[in-house]
Amino acid sequence: MNNVIVIVGPTAVGKTKLSIDLAKVFRSEIISGDSMQVYQSMDIGTGKVTATEKAGIPHYMIDIKRPDEPFSAAEYQVLVQTYIQEINQKNHIPILVGGSGLYIQSVLYDYDFSNRKRNIEITKMLEKRLKEEGIDVLYEELNHIDKEQAEKIHPNNYRRVIRALEVYESTGLTMSEYHKQQTTSPNYNHFIIGLEMDRKTLYNQINNRVDSMIQQGLIHEVEHLYKQGYADCQSMKAIGYKEIIPYLKGEIDLDTAIETLKRNSRRYAKRQYTWFKNKMDIKWYTISPEGNNPLPEIIQDVEQFFSETYNKLCYKRS
Repeated sequence: MNNVIVIVGPTAVGKTKLSIDLAKVFRSEIISGDSMQVYQSMDIGTGKVTATEKAGIPHYMIDIKRPDEPFSAAEYQVLVQTYIQEINQKNHIPILVGGSGLYIQSVLYDYDFSNRKRNIEITKMLEKRLKEEGIDVLYEELNHIDKEQAEKIHPNNYRRVIRALEVYESTGLTMSEYHKQQTTSPNYNHFIIGLEMDRKTLYNQINNRVDSMIQQGLIHEVEHLYKQGYADCQSMKAIGYKEIIPYLKGEIDLDTAIETLKRNSRRYAKRQYTWFKNKMDIKWYTISPEGNNPLPEIIQDVEQFFSETYNKLCYKRS
């Protein structure tokens, strides 16, 4: 069975830095576990690792799609599982790092996305309702049927809303129940590292990160994409982009856009915590800006977990 180190946690908690630190120690290669970093020209708003930060370490699943191209968890799963195999064949251990819980879980537990074909008649009926009643009505219906799944879907993501309702109408199972049926056994020998932080401190980190994004040119980045005609693409519904578009349209002022972005980022972090705490077997480590560095403990725990396979790994200390 192939080996994988996984790093999860809420936005702005420090996952990228830890992945680089660990990759230097274990000569790893890094796979992004973020559903939005696959899109080109969406760098600042997605917190994409910079060329300098990469420190020469190979990174995968970044900048592989145009902003107007479709992308799904099923496609992500296939690509990442291929990379995991290739990296293990080189006697390196991949580090899967990110905050998109469903994407990461689909890889680790090998969700079967293909065996649940769409019911075309129900899908067309739901699409008709979408035109007549609007997305808000369908989203509220999903929230009533499957609150857990609704919390993972942005209200404007009509494709995923329709898909979740179609699964329920076709099978009588909610999408959450459908996923739980498929998470019985892991696909890899994996160790999951979870990073957590005092909630107030994390929220301050998020606020500061948004301010930093603005200083780095987030407004210009979103404006460039907007002028390229990507405003209505699914990629632009992501946090960091959808909040800025109303400002570009003159519908709100910049301060309101920034405060909305901070609020939505904090809410997203809370949802991420809830999801990871309930869905996966994770070893949690607390970090703080004041200097609490769990890296030595994490290295020791990773070494111990993979001790039986270390003779097969190309391993060195930095």
